[in-house]
Amino acid sequence: MVESRQLAVLLMTLSLDAVLTGLLQAQARVEGKNIRIEFNSSLHSRVIARMGGKEIVVGPFSPSEFVTVSGTEVKDFRQTGQNTEPLADELGRGRRLVITGEAASLTKTVAVTVYDEFPRLAFYDVQYINTGTSDCQVAGWTNQHYSIAAGQPAGDPAFWSYQSASYSKRPDWVLPLKPKFHQENFLGMNSSDYGGGTPVVDIWRRDVGIGVGHVELTPKLVSLPVDQVDDHSAEVAIRYEHAETLKPGDTLKTFRTFVAVHRGDYFQTLTEYRKAMLKRGIKFDPAPASAFEPIWCAWGFGKDFTPAQIDGVLPIVKKLGFGWVTVDHGWQTAEGDWYLNPKKFPHGDADMKALVRRIHANGQKAQLWWGPLIAGPESETLKAHPEQALLSADGAKQRITFWNGWYLCPADPQVVDYLRTIVVKALRDWDFDGLKLDGMHMNGAAPCYNPAHKHTRPEDSVEAMPQVFKAIYDTARSVKPDVLIEWCPCGTSFNFYTLPYLNMSVASDPRGSFQIRSKGKTLKALHGDSTAYFGDHVELSTGRDDFASTIGVGGVVGTEFTWPPGAGGRTRGELTPGKEQTWAKWIQIYRDKMLSRGEYLGDLYDIGFDRPETHAIRKAENMYYSFYAPDFKGVVELRGLGSRSYTITDFVNGKTLGSLRGPAARLEVQFQKYLLLEAKPD
Repeated sequence: MVESRQLAVLLMTLSLDAVLTGLLQAQARVEGKNIRIEFNSSLHSRVIARMGGKEIVVGPFSPSEFVTVSGTEVKDFRQTGQNTEPLADELGRGRRLVITGEAASLTKTVAVTVYDEFPRLAFYDVQYINTGTSDCQVAGWTNQHYSIAAGQPAGDPAFWSYQSASYSKRPDWVLPLKPKFHQENFLGMNSSDYGGGTPVVDIWRRDVGIGVGHVELTPKLVSLPVDQVDDHSAEVAIRYEHAETLKPGDTLKTFRTFVAVHRGDYFQTLTEYRKAMLKRGIKFDPAPASAFEPIWCAWGFGKDFTPAQIDGVLPIVKKLGFGWVTVDHGWQTAEGDWYLNPKKFPHGDADMKALVRRIHANGQKAQLWWGPLIAGPESETLKAHPEQALLSADGAKQRITFWNGWYLCPADPQVVDYLRTIVVKALRDWDFDGLKLDGMHMNGAAPCYNPAHKHTRPEDSVEAMPQVFKAIYDTARSVKPDVLIEWCPCGTSFNFYTLPYLNMSVASDPRGSFQIRSKGKTLKALHGDSTAYFGDHVELSTGRDDFASTIGVGGVVGTEFTWPPGAGGRTRGELTPGKEQTWAKWIQIYRDKMLSRGEYLGDLYDIGFDRPETHAIRKAENMYYSFYAPDFKGVVELRGLGSRSYTITDFVNGKTLGSLRGPAARLEVQFQKYLLLEAKPD
């Protein structure tokens, strides 16, 4: 106890010394309720978190905003002026610090704004003016370059992180850091068909975290590198590499960027980012009630499925209580053409309509798989309209490697018009109730150099990608207002700009149960609870039967099982009699609790440092807790309760564990893999 007190006093003394030292260096500052930004005479800055009555210096003064000119990073600017002023704009009321500095033939202006409605964030508008007499060759700029110290004691790991870019290896979005770690998080294409993402990254330690990002209304080809330099510090930044000539008198303006501070994990940063984007005009429509129904998908039979196989599954689908049947990949003649395969549908539209009628008669809604923007190499679409292809700078077609096809340019109006016709065909003519949009290629596009498209800039294709899905979404809702639009970008880290144009996000081919849970936490922060989150087919979870991970984070459950035994298909999904009992149990638990309609409380537990891993959901007056660990015996804390007594139940096994009193209660438990609890007011 004495050693702990001595350590606490030492940490407080070190923190106070850091604050006092900084005060001597600081030449300008602006602060909100939970954040303060300080600048020194070289326009270097540091971030201080103000939480719980304490001030935590996140890291030292550093050149947080700089520009690269003729191969040299210009980082030091002699301060020449500053002023602070109140303001009111689309983000609300706040205070703005404007500080200027000079370096050779450049004048730098940094405007930092803190808003009453965003107490943890500071927003930056940075510009550089060429005040010299000759051209400046600019290669790019960097904003929000900060270091976060490990704290004392550092622990192992010292930091956890949220990384937001998309890679073909499909890494975790949430992961611990280690010394010499680096991930560039480039939001362009990181391989032929993996790109895009959300323009935010975050690093946190046990007591404080820092996030950075931009709040532009279209995707930008930025990088958000995350580094752990050594045992003692990690770094974040926003970097934009774009060559341009700055003539005398010209001004270079960076994108509007921000820095955030928080306690706990990255959830607060993403939630505040979403709120800021809502203020900027982004809009999310609530999902229809049908979006929260369990899903059965024909993908278990693979792309060689037959309508007869789907018919054969319908009785068990009805018995188990599934609300959706998905006709998956393989109904089409070729990607890009989207004609019905005559071997499966010899009577064309009449056969597809009949299949949908049988699904409806069985009591389910029908969903159709589709991969927009793909054109197979032998597709009639590409042969008839080669001008619709997205071309790289050397004139070659941009390849979608996974699908062995080519990109159609999302900024070509002819492409968008064609995609609208497919939506109308599926929903009006065939009478499907929803679309499953699929493919990692949907998350981003490379710059397009096709002269036939007459782009103003090659980046038009990058920025137009979300508008393709807006056109699909709007067209679908015009045909069926309660349509389900499921969006599965196959392992990529969701492009935030497409999220308003779907009503079901997906764990998107998770590589185990942790990805189901961490992706669920991420997407709940980015789009809120009114958009459904699908935990994907349970066969993709650890052990291929982990419904608990989807249910515990408020996800919609689904499966791709084949039935009856011996019906064919891919071997990982056959529903044996034993599995049928397990599936029936979990589907009933899902329907009884419907935690997917609850409020996910992502800021109550730290997914990195709290053990066991814990998630919480509020639904009406009840609280629900899910704990995950390979094997755990010890005490767990039930946070977020009211000041009253609750009965605690293990609702998977139907066991009452006793009565506890809020607002924070402790319970001794023992479990393997998972423990799902309900706290019901007495």
